[in-house]
Amino acid sequence: MLLTRKIEFSASHACRNPQLSEAENQALYGADANPHGHGHNYVLEVTLEGDADPVTGMVVDLKEVKGILEREVVEPMDHRHLNREVSPFDTVVPTTENLAVEIWRRLAPRFAEGPASLRSIRLYETEDLFVEYEGR
Repeated sequence: MLLTRKIEFSASHACRNPQLSEAENQALYGADANPHGHGHNYVLEVTLEGDADPVTGMVVDLKEVKGILEREVVEPMDHRHLNREVSPFDTVVPTTENLAVEIWRRLAPRFAEGPASLRSIRLYETEDLFVEYEGR
């Protein structure tokens, strides 16, 4: 059985690689390379996989899932400038792809031994742009 929980957070970022010149960053990332950054209202969907417990009828306690998402994603990232305030984005370009990988890295251990395992995450940067990641 698959179960998906959705959360939202707002953060700003600049897509800039410090190893590239200003011209190279502008050519590669365009307006997103602005060093002051720009913001997004991210939507994160976290999908867990497991069997419904025969006694409770639940795959996992949704209050626990919400708490994990709050602690691992919302608290450290909400209303933050990712490049300046959230590791590893002081050295990793905070593209939506890299942000999805980092969120997976933060969540996977939290679900490794529970009744449900982390199956995939889907991170929306905008309504019509998202990254889906299934870990490796």
